[in-house]
Amino acid sequence: MTEEEKPASVEDVTQTENAVLIGRKPVMNYVVACLTFFNSGEKTVIIKARGRAISTAVDTVELLRRGFMKGLKIIDISIGTEEMQREDDRRSNVSTIEINIEHP
Repeated sequence: MTEEEKPASVEDVTQTENAVLIGRKPVMNYVVACLTFFNSGEKTVIIKARGRAISTAVDTVELLRRGFMKGLKIIDISIGTEEMQREDDRRSNVSTIEINIEHP
């Protein structure tokens, strides 16, 4: 396997991208994760979610903007669809969202 064919390691991804992946935990867990990134000196954070977790991602950003960081800016919002293989060999589409926020 050549250097170009090797997949990116977990360390490469975390160094280049400050992402909070939204799942099934309470909203405040993700708010604290974002605050931790900002308090460690990061200027931007990307919040990513798929499917039903999209509403939690939006709630996370709104709580940050209205309750914790008044000057927070939303730089970009990207939406999309991923095609996934289900357990019963059917394909289904899952919506995705990425919200890029910046602390001034």
